[in-house]
Amino acid sequence: MHELAVCEAIADTVRDRASGRIPARVQVRIGYMRQVVPESLVFSWEMVTAGTDLEGCLLDVDYVPAVAACRICGEQTTLETPILLCGACDSADVELISGEEFQLKSFDVADV
Repeated sequence: MHELAVCEAIADTVRDRASGRIPARVQVRIGYMRQVVPESLVFSWEMVTAGTDLEGCLLDVDYVPAVAACRICGEQTTLETPILLCGACDSADVELISGEEFQLKSFDVADV
């Protein structure tokens, strides 16, 4: 389960950037092609933060669908599987325009 390692990296980054403040909520953007299961990520976040300074901090996941633009017919396809094919003409000559995101978007600190 690589979601656990992802959460550890997010927690480390938040701690570094929070400069001693206590985060109440963390927002991340994760693209479909990153093969991260949002429910597993939230579950892993709760495990990683339990008993730490981040316990109770909510993880808000913005799951970004994978969208490919076809260079042949010009159509855009939201991918249902991680196979890069145009949904209109079945061409493999596509460009991925979203779905590879992996961003710590923001975090809110608690009022003390």
